[in-house]
Amino acid sequence: MPAILALEDGRIFRGESYGAKGECFGEVVFNTSLTGYQEIFTDPSYSGQIVVLTNPQIGNYGTNAADDEAAHPHIEGLAVREFSPVSSNWRSQQATDEYLERFHIPAIGEIDTRALVRHLRDRGVMRGAISSLEMDAEKLIAKARAIPKIDGHDLVQNVTTKSRYLWDSTEGRAASTAEGAEAPFVWEASSSPGQELLPPEPDLHVVAYDFGIKRNILRMLEREGCRVTVVPAMTSAEEVLELQPDGIFLSNGPGDPEPVTYGQENIRKLAGRKPIFGICLGHQLIGLALGGKTYKLKFGHHGGNHPVQQAGTGKVEITAHNHNYAVDPDSLKESEVELTHIDLNDGTLEGLRHRSLPLFSVQYHPEASPGPHDSHYLFRDFRKLMKEWKG
Repeated sequence: MPAILALEDGRIFRGESYGAKGECFGEVVFNTSLTGYQEIFTDPSYSGQIVVLTNPQIGNYGTNAADDEAAHPHIEGLAVREFSPVSSNWRSQQATDEYLERFHIPAIGEIDTRALVRHLRDRGVMRGAISSLEMDAEKLIAKARAIPKIDGHDLVQNVTTKSRYLWDSTEGRAASTAEGAEAPFVWEASSSPGQELLPPEPDLHVVAYDFGIKRNILRMLEREGCRVTVVPAMTSAEEVLELQPDGIFLSNGPGDPEPVTYGQENIRKLAGRKPIFGICLGHQLIGLALGGKTYKLKFGHHGGNHPVQQAGTGKVEITAHNHNYAVDPDSLKESEVELTHIDLNDGTLEGLRHRSLPLFSVQYHPEASPGPHDSHYLFRDFRKLMKEWKG
């Protein structure tokens, strides 16, 4: 069945329909990761976005439950060069095309993704639509122009958990304290090569704000000996402190950080009370809470191959990124905030640490999934900070 991808500036791409039949709308971005497409599908930070994958063939190793980063995919739609009809991997449980159809995600294949990525790189991200129903390109372009922009909208409300829950992968489930919590996840050693089968007995308690949290973040905290209580994004600072955590984690999430004012307010109340570690949107909210400003990147950072340099040591990490916004380093007070990591591609701020409070964050994804493992040390740093504070 034919399909069309239409961009708001009038550029169209004609291809074949995959996944669910129908239409989808969102901000069109591209991801340069070579593998890990299922983790990309299920990353809540992609809520509101259509993802273009630069890897020319997608679906060659299928999909399986262990690789989901959330209970279901969060991308609005998908654009690829070629879908593989064969899943050549012993872990595969369902073909990728069928997986997308099961979760009602429209996709388009057989298009020139190189031309599409070059167009987005030159013109910047823009709104778009994928349809296997509307074959009139002009009408589809008009629909793309009619959808609201992500800027200024709080997308966290679309992805955060509805209730508090205790993460417990060793029992093969996420044990919720109320209805509406995350779906179960089964701990599998095969999903984490090189890691121990069972995490250590927890000796620290972390409360994690769910702005769109990825499961591998929870697994990484668990591997550092943390018992993790996940709370909804709107949870007050007072409620968090009542849980008596040793540390507070601020998760990744979708969209513009500025409208997430409740997150910024709670960070201000919690800063200095407990050690805090933020990733991605959590990093941006920390920057705003400390009086800084954020801005939107031309086409964002999405991929598992971004070089980031540690400001103190000069060491370079290859890191996984997924963000459209960045913190303006010039807006932060140098007397209060130390800039710890810088992106070597475009010089954007990728990490910060407060000079006197137990608080640090990074813009990129040290848990990767997909991506390299160069930055796993940040979870050990968080554990060390919590132990020092507790002592």
